[in-house]
Amino acid sequence: MAGRYFDEWKIGDTVAHPLTRTVTETDNLLISTLTHNPQPLHLDAQAAGASEFRQILVNSCFTFSLAVGVSVAETTMGVLVANLGFDEVKFPRPVFVGDTLRVESEVVSLRESNSRPTAGLVTWEHRAINQRGETVCTMKRTALLHRKPI
Repeated sequence: MAGRYFDEWKIGDTVAHPLTRTVTETDNLLISTLTHNPQPLHLDAQAAGASEFRQILVNSCFTFSLAVGVSVAETTMGVLVANLGFDEVKFPRPVFVGDTLRVESEVVSLRESNSRPTAGLVTWEHRAINQRGETVCTMKRTALLHRKPI
């Protein structure tokens, strides 16, 4: 399914994205090294094992990016002008290698664009949820979307 135009969204619309993803050790290693994040909790099994979590924690940048990426097909694919910002990013629970994540997106705000009559602003709350039903990431994302062509 492609994304929806601005005019096709209503506050409260919720999408349970069909794509799920099991997080791998390679995912965590790549995001940590690509972003030059040397945090031992992400890269050192002995250090992470001595922590309260007793295992490596997945880099939160991966969790955040996966939640956004999974949401694209049903929210902004083909209708995006620009992502405008992310707010209130939270990680209420840790993510571990082997966790399988799913994502839900709910429209929390709609606003017509003051500067672009052919576009409008949509704000979603994205929620990433693990296989145990625990929310592991929440955020609000605002995007400028095209209006439906006349």
